[in-house]
Amino acid sequence: MKLTDEWFTAVAEDDNGQTVIIAGRSGIGNFKNSGKFKDRIEITWNYAGGNMPDEETARQMEEVCDALKKSVEKNKLAILTGVYTGGGRRVWVFYTRHNGAFGETLNASLSAFPLLPISIYAEKDPEWDEYSEIEEMQSPEGEEE
Repeated sequence: MKLTDEWFTAVAEDDNGQTVIIAGRSGIGNFKNSGKFKDRIEITWNYAGGNMPDEETARQMEEVCDALKKSVEKNKLAILTGVYTGGGRRVWVFYTRHNGAFGETLNASLSAFPLLPISIYAEKDPEWDEYSEIEEMQSPEGEEE
């Protein structure tokens, strides 16, 4: 299975009516349908200062995301499927083959960073229900939103 780095964007509102920008990964049907990535892990970074992060926080978030994505996708331990930003938080959604190995890889890849304001949530999601919701937001190719 080949992992591409193709993404689509969508706009939604959170429960408080604030804008949330969604980046969803496309072209990952083979991973979704393989049955190997049964666990969903969400990493949430809450930030202050408004609906969207300030420049410095956004830069730090990108550095963290790049480090983590590189380490967990290297051996296809996990796949980053979605990124939600808005309402004072950023959430990265991964589907993984093994929670324990993901946790070890997360700790190793983020050890070079100072203590981060993140929380981690894991849940069984063998049908990729969360991903299916954002996948529906992808507009058909060639159509403008």
